[in-house]
Amino acid sequence: MNLKRFINIVSVGMLVSCCIFPTYTIAISNSANHIDTSSNKSFSLGERFTYNINKTWNSYHYEIYFPFLIWHNRLTYDNKKISGYNETPWGLGIGKYRFDQNGNWHSIYAMAFADSHNKVQPIVGYGFQKVWRPSNLNEFRIGAGFTLSITARNELWYLPLPLPLPIASIEYKQLSIQATYVPGTYNNGNVLFAWIRWQWK
Repeated sequence: MNLKRFINIVSVGMLVSCCIFPTYTIAISNSANHIDTSSNKSFSLGERFTYNINKTWNSYHYEIYFPFLIWHNRLTYDNKKISGYNETPWGLGIGKYRFDQNGNWHSIYAMAFADSHNKVQPIVGYGFQKVWRPSNLNEFRIGAGFTLSITARNELWYLPLPLPLPIASIEYKQLSIQATYVPGTYNNGNVLFAWIRWQWK
């Protein structure tokens, strides 16, 4: 395979990784509209997922993300590796979000940031968090859930990679600190990634 063809394949892969979630949400929009969550009928996991993606995609609420931390677990890295890594990423993201009838958070998002090697890493996905609201703390919330995402990395030729991860947050009014932990092996993975999330209506 010649270099030009290889570059074209990588470019297509990047395009797919950045567009797959918006394309999916548009494609399922019509099929999700028939689901009536107020009825007593039980729905499959796929139907629920389709419904939640569609409702979130059609939300008028937006949020922005500011990555601020890539922390490599010192118990799983040697000092030589750590010294060469970037742990203060720059980047920006935007998403559409909603709170469902149970007060839980849903989001469809896209973000790009400087990874551990100071190379641009894009990520797009869907996020869900169960949200708890302590009754004695007005406007304070705690969330925990998951994200189903697709990312791409420079050292892997920017080919699209599926990346399901746990997420958690501490929130006050429209401001949140949200984070995920990427598992891995020795000198690979085991990274805490955190960002600030700001919501507006």
